Amino acid sequence: MPADLSGLRIAILVAEGFEQIELTEPKRALEGSGAKTQIISPAKGRVQGWNHFEKGDTFSVDVALEQANSRDFDALLLPGGVANPDQLRVIPKAVRFVRDFFDAGKPVAAICHAPWTLIDADVVRGRTITSWPSLKADLINAGGNWVDEEVVTDAGLVTSRKPADIPVFNRKMIEEFAEGKHNQQRAVGIGP
Repeated sequence: MPADLSGLRIAILVAEGFEQIELTEPKRALEGSGAKTQIISPAKGRVQGWNHFEKGDTFSVDVALEQANSRDFDALLLPGGVANPDQLRVIPKAVRFVRDFFDAGKPVAAICHAPWTLIDADVVRGRTITSWPSLKADLINAGGNWVDEEVVTDAGLVTSRKPADIPVFNRKMIEEFAEGKHNQQRAVGIGP
């Protein structure tokens, strides 16, 4: 039986060009477990998803990034897609928003290319992590221990490689989110 996430608020941070299935399937799983999800984005009003190299659907932005506060959420989901994290990682407010979850010990789930944003948030150092294979060198250079596994959990951080990993990613994400804060989250990979 899946964990009960009733009462939990989950932030889903995306910019234009996120991989649509990496938002829709985890979002459905979280809501199916009782969580309330909200899409946070620097995009105004609606944000564009992609299905690999083709435009997908647009989604309503629930909270503008400029108004978002990590204290209002219990956990964070970071979908991938190449363009999405590449945009987020150069927006100081987005990077700070991500890092705030780690500083507070809150669980975070990132799939595919999403760990790029984790590098800029300086939360990779000392962690075992997976991602889309093209991020391997970037994550190693940021001090992470990159492994090629369908899902990896390290002190409240859940990572996966690609859309095919979503079923196991969802199970692990829900499990970690149900556990709540992880004291080791802020101690691992975070500088002073």
